[in-house]
Amino acid sequence: MTPSLERLVNQFSKLPGIGRKTAARLAYHILSKPETEVKEFADALMYAKQSIKLCSVCCCLSETEVCDVCGSERRDGSVICVVEDSRSMTAIEETREFNGVYHVLGGVISPLDGIGPEQLKVRELIKRLDGAVTEVIVATNPSIEGESTAMYLKKLISPLGVKVTRLAYGLQVGASLEYADVSTLSKAIERRTEI
Repeated sequence: MTPSLERLVNQFSKLPGIGRKTAARLAYHILSKPETEVKEFADALMYAKQSIKLCSVCCCLSETEVCDVCGSERRDGSVICVVEDSRSMTAIEETREFNGVYHVLGGVISPLDGIGPEQLKVRELIKRLDGAVTEVIVATNPSIEGESTAMYLKKLISPLGVKVTRLAYGLQVGASLEYADVSTLSKAIERRTEI
């Protein structure tokens, strides 16, 4: 393998879920494409990286200062659904069952990975809990880290007089929201429980 090809394979293998063989397959695929297509691909990567930032309200990925959900007057601002990342927010949005707003934590508490509440967007969430917010739905994944993050948020939010609920899961422990089907997520939102 040439040094340039090795470098490309190494870069692809840094992506989540991509092993060395898949990285090599992707690298060979890119090299088989015309230069114009490769440039379009590289330009799309750079454009996305440069133009996408965090919404100043909910911390989801957005190309504008305030995302479409936070900027909509049709959304119920009294209910905030707290998710780990923008992928989970997109999964819930696809159900078309939730009409509130979101808050993206940017991960979950995971001491083994060196992630505490300080590394997450917890302070930003607490600042949003004014008198207009009546419920916070914690929609972290049903993993050990997701559950401990949910319990941490409950302890922080409950004393403020805001109802804290958790999605009712029809999901396996350890499953990710982004891979759940629409009907499972719809039912989980509908049957959420207080924690």
